[in-house]
Amino acid sequence: MLIILAFILLFHAAAAVLLFVATVHNAWWVVSPGGDRAVIYADLWYSCNSTCVPVENSHTAEAAYLQTVQATMILATILCCVSFFIFILQLFRLQQGDRFVFTAVIQLLASVCVMIAASVYTAQNKSFHKQDLQVGSFGSSYILAWVSFPMTLVSGLMYLVLRKRK
Repeated sequence: MLIILAFILLFHAAAAVLLFVATVHNAWWVVSPGGDRAVIYADLWYSCNSTCVPVENSHTAEAAYLQTVQATMILATILCCVSFFIFILQLFRLQQGDRFVFTAVIQLLASVCVMIAASVYTAQNKSFHKQDLQVGSFGSSYILAWVSFPMTLVSGLMYLVLRKRK
C-alpha cells in the first residue's frame, strides 16, 4: 500500500510540475524566421528572442481567446496544487474505507481546465499572434500542456477509485 501511495504522490507531483512549466515557460509557439534572425518564442504573455515584448493587445477584447487560455492554465495549476494538499489532508482525516472523492473532483476539474486551454489555443492561436508570428509551429510548452491533460485525468480517476486503508 505504501508503494501505491508513493506512486500516486509522485504521479500527482509530476502532473503539477508539468502544468507549472507549461504555464510559465515561453515556448507555446515557435517561429523560425530563417536567415540570421533569432528564433522567436511566444507564450501566453510574451514573445521573446533576445528580448521579450508583451503580446500585442493582450488586454483588449480581441484577445479574449488568449485570456481564456491564460486563465484556464492558471486555474488548472492552482486546482492541481489544491487537490494535492486536500489529498494529504484526507489521508489523515478520512475514515477507513472511504474514497478520496473531493480530491478526485478537484483534480478532474484541473484536467478539464487544461483541456479547455490547450483546445482553445489549438483552435485560435492565429488570432492573437502578430502577422509576422503566424507562420510557426507549436512549442514544448504546448506539448507539455497536452501531456499534462491525460496525467491529471488519470490522477483524478485514480483518486476516485482509491480507498483509504490502514
